[in-house]
Amino acid sequence: VLREKNRGGQIFFVHNRINDIQERAIMLKRLFPKLKIAVAHSRTPETSLEKIMFDFSKGELDILICTTIVESGLDIPLANTLIVDDAQELGLAQMYQLRGRVGRREEQAYAFLFYPPDANLSADASERLEAIADLDELGAGYQLAQRDLQIRGGGDIIGIAQHGNSTKVGYQKYCDMLAEEIAKLKGEY
Repeated sequence: VLREKNRGGQIFFVHNRINDIQERAIMLKRLFPKLKIAVAHSRTPETSLEKIMFDFSKGELDILICTTIVESGLDIPLANTLIVDDAQELGLAQMYQLRGRVGRREEQAYAFLFYPPDANLSADASERLEAIADLDELGAGYQLAQRDLQIRGGGDIIGIAQHGNSTKVGYQKYCDMLAEEIAKLKGEY
């Protein structure tokens, strides 16, 4: 946090539980008493949220403690460090979106995904954390989608619960047939 502040940047601190987000704010204010810190989440009144986000985008705040409300749609170049608390609770796509909030300027960006040392991680949570660590190159979105599909599975659309011959026609042919049917329903075919 201090390294980012010393190089003129800002920090996103993501804590995705509104019920105890203020406790995190108190902890961070004790750790960094000289830094300007604000809290934003989906229950923040609209006018307050707008002011907080405006102040953060102008660089008037050092740390924004927030929920995953910031996972998409923000472009704040000075925010170049991301800290995610309890990352084991997030999905792979969420972590990837959050990581995309930093790294929008020339300086090295940092994304720290923490989980409690005593957490008994599920196999899926471990795989998600490993996958997000592995996907560190530009344009890794497609690889992320493939890993997510491997971790969560394809679901019933191509699973064994399907009726008909989806397993006999092959995955690509099945996708082509599905796309054709969707186009017909939309009146495009």
